[in-house]
Amino acid sequence: MTVHDKRHAELSTLLQKHNYEYYVLDSPSVTDGEYDTLMNELKALEKAHPQLVTASSPTQRIGAPPKDGFKRVTRAVKMYSLDNAYTDDEVRAFAQRIVDAVGNDFSFVAEPKIDGASIEVTYENGQMVLATTRGNGTVGENVTLNVRTIRAMPLSIPEKRTLTVRGEIFIYGADLDAVNELRASRSEPTFANPRNAASGSLRLIDPRLTAERPLRVFFYDLVEPYFESHSEMLSHLDGIGLPTHRAEKRCDDVESLLTYIKEFGESRQKLPYETDGIVIKVDEIPLRDELGFTARFPRWATAFKYPAERRTTKILSITADVGRTGALTPAANLEPVPLSGTIVSRVTLHNLDLIKEKDVRVGDTVWMQKAGEIIPQLLSVVLEERPKETKPWKPPTHCPACEEKVVKADGEAVLRCVNKECVGRLKAGLRYFTHRNNMDIENMGDALIAQVVDAGLVKDMADVFALPEKRKALLVLERMGKKSVDKLLAAIEAARVGRSFSRLLSGLGIPLVGTVGAGTIAEKYRALPALLAAKPEDVEKDLAALDGIGPKMAKSVADYLADDFYRATLEKFLSLSVIAKEPEKVVVAGGKLDGMSFCVTGTLSRKRGAIHTEIEANGGEVHKSVKKGTTYLLAGDKVGKTKTDAAAKKGAKVIDEDTYLAMLE
Repeated sequence: MTVHDKRHAELSTLLQKHNYEYYVLDSPSVTDGEYDTLMNELKALEKAHPQLVTASSPTQRIGAPPKDGFKRVTRAVKMYSLDNAYTDDEVRAFAQRIVDAVGNDFSFVAEPKIDGASIEVTYENGQMVLATTRGNGTVGENVTLNVRTIRAMPLSIPEKRTLTVRGEIFIYGADLDAVNELRASRSEPTFANPRNAASGSLRLIDPRLTAERPLRVFFYDLVEPYFESHSEMLSHLDGIGLPTHRAEKRCDDVESLLTYIKEFGESRQKLPYETDGIVIKVDEIPLRDELGFTARFPRWATAFKYPAERRTTKILSITADVGRTGALTPAANLEPVPLSGTIVSRVTLHNLDLIKEKDVRVGDTVWMQKAGEIIPQLLSVVLEERPKETKPWKPPTHCPACEEKVVKADGEAVLRCVNKECVGRLKAGLRYFTHRNNMDIENMGDALIAQVVDAGLVKDMADVFALPEKRKALLVLERMGKKSVDKLLAAIEAARVGRSFSRLLSGLGIPLVGTVGAGTIAEKYRALPALLAAKPEDVEKDLAALDGIGPKMAKSVADYLADDFYRATLEKFLSLSVIAKEPEKVVVAGGKLDGMSFCVTGTLSRKRGAIHTEIEANGGEVHKSVKKGTTYLLAGDKVGKTKTDAAAKKGAKVIDEDTYLAMLE
């Protein structure tokens, strides 16, 4: 190693240490001037010896030139959302569900829920190589160049194995005030709250602008944890220089957990960053696989949310919007009011029963808050301030979108437009259909959907795929120049050939069919032609026999297929060459586990993913849960009663790891 190499390494290590002290520990050991002197020496050294410049050098944080946009990245392990709890009783109920599933032999770990933007970062051979936004949980955006500019983000770590960590990008309250003051002086719009500042800064096209924002990061999870407990994993992350909040608390029972929640709630206002709650997790990592996930949330974690800020405002009018199912949802238009960091001017009133129960009227003064500090919520009417001339709100008798008469089914608190060709229903349905969780058609936002429907270019879901034939008509729409139209048509073509059957089914919005149900139906029929070829009554019978599909969902699918309007739409998909096939599972014929299926649970000698791969490589099938047809429950240590009971009920044989390995010999 030359003298220059040695000094470069010393300066890089020193600057990374000072960044950590300043941005993570809030305890700098050098002045700003001393820091700048070290940085200037490093810059001069690299200018004289360009071969010393590496991707992890502190000088590379200034930001690269802007790019055209962000590439999407599909992650191997989904980033789930968290369910919420708002009261002590809801926390106790969450804890009891875990006890019922795995017994009493576990602990909780609680940590601050930081108000920022989620991030996933991958290190390879000690170097940061990728950073992606949360996106829809499965697909995020590559923001590596922007994240590299964050001073608190280590560009290199001593861990040499491939490491993927998840965390939160955020900004201190005082730093946000300074940023907003500067933006206001430039006549630029200010950020409403820290979350907006963090997420907006991450997605700036020019990383050099991100570098100007005082962003920070805390990590809280490993995608492939190789520890027995979450608290042990957090300690390890901190030990290798990855910033953590260092505020976690391990609790052996629910009462000590509630005590910590109360104590943290009383002290959180003193923190330099904003938190809106506490994340509660089962500390023992092997138990997480046992507890599993719902379609949206892990069953082993939840978020306790502290009471939200409340304010009063006035109701200016009450209107009703029609949704994709025809349901009319009343909403109150408000005098704008600042609430939890944003200006609120509208709130949904959900249904007729809620309006009647709260006696909400135009002209009323009402108490407002944000549920989870995100969704505006009307709490109550201030009756003593009600004007004398107010009258109860009268629900509409006709759909506001198509003017057809609305109906109210027995036992429902909802008015519905039953016109299947209603433009309001179509617009709402298209928003759902084109969403990234379904057919994922970029550049087709609310404004464009409204335009293509109003212009008669799209009359049903399938017509989206006829838009490439209507390019000239698209070009005359507002804000639809040649470049915008080309991007839209490219996105439509990508969806035409590149989406699975399950995503198409989910996007159709068949009543009672969500993403999980759509996946099960897609596994059964594989593609649209097979589903259309089956008689609706046979579909109902076949689906009702599947694990995870109840009789109501099966009937809903059958009714959808029997309806002439919806069937014509499905057939149009085929005429427009929409592929939508479910990917075939790779089957290894003649393998040692051919014809066998396994559900793997508990603590084993190897990572579960490796065992899954091994099973499939030997011709076996992997089931995420024990269901009809599961041959074996491969059980390691710390297996909960839920899985073993399911095995007994479904006829799966419980085996240990030695027995499984003997099958492979």
